[in-house]
Amino acid sequence: MISRRPTRQIKVGNVAIGGDAPISVQSMTNTETGDVEATVAQIRRLEQAGCEIVRVAIPDNEAARALRPIREAISIALIADIHFDWRLAIAAMEQGAQGIRINPGNIGGSEKLEKVVSAAKQHGVPIRVGVNSGSIEKDLLDTYGYPTPERPEALIESALRNTRLLEKQGFYDLKISIKSADVLTTINSYRSLSQQTDYPLHIGVTEAGGLIGGTVKSSVALGILLYEGIGDTFRISLTRDPVEEVRVAYELLRSLKIRERGPELISCPTCGRTKIDLFGLAEEVESFIQTMQSPLKVAVMGCVVNGPGEAREADIGVAGGHGVGIIFKKGEIIKKVSEEQLLPVFMKELKKMEEERRLDGKK
Repeated sequence: MISRRPTRQIKVGNVAIGGDAPISVQSMTNTETGDVEATVAQIRRLEQAGCEIVRVAIPDNEAARALRPIREAISIALIADIHFDWRLAIAAMEQGAQGIRINPGNIGGSEKLEKVVSAAKQHGVPIRVGVNSGSIEKDLLDTYGYPTPERPEALIESALRNTRLLEKQGFYDLKISIKSADVLTTINSYRSLSQQTDYPLHIGVTEAGGLIGGTVKSSVALGILLYEGIGDTFRISLTRDPVEEVRVAYELLRSLKIRERGPELISCPTCGRTKIDLFGLAEEVESFIQTMQSPLKVAVMGCVVNGPGEAREADIGVAGGHGVGIIFKKGEIIKKVSEEQLLPVFMKELKKMEEERRLDGKK
């Protein structure tokens, strides 16, 4: 069993972070925030995938003004990402941001930071102190060197220094993130930081890469940290559609038996017995089940001979043969259909099973 590191609890909108709250899944839009229609459309897709907190970039006043209509059109917590300009941080909160992400050390000095903190108190907005390996103060780099797995002190001290700036303003409604593009640096940095503070931690690997490389790096680093009980909220950072980030996040949580959302896909790696387009079939099924919430085990197998037996523990599955396919439940064949009708018939059975689960109260 995983034992969570005790942390104090904050709230971003209606999402509790830290304490005994569930580990929450975040993502970030890649639309121009000023394009309200495009940004809302992307956030709604993220909502459907299970995203609970979304961050948007605020590079200018147009983006800040867009926050109000965006928030009114979505149902998940909205965070504004601010760099350098303290005025944008205040404008974002005035326009309804439910959290802001800043680096207090580069917001323009103590007087400007005081104004940001005053606005955060007024609007009840928590702050994420976000530090990356590439944004560390020069004096800390001179003292500790660039963060490495063996010497992550510069990253940690930067975060704690910036946290103290907020504490001096009497502000404690915050969470911390310290991200590196290096897996081992990320792991060792968070391990050390978690022993030095009880603020909730947002964990992630920055600039992780594309779908495969980014998924592997994030899963290794965050999987280890989550298994050790470190992390209260997280983002899988991918150079992809952000919906993919949420899908990977929930698979990671599922693999550690921390949280389950939606079906788990079981599929065979194919072999010489496969007589159908199993890759295409598995991709269509995987895409479809992202819209489902019941924690079913769904199998997609390439062989009608061994498929049902190999996936006997699946709640429901499909297996293809030469010109024909079968649908099975718990290893027992329930239908045999033509290959052309296999996918639509299987989708219908999936919907039926989820409805049955819903009516039985087993969502």
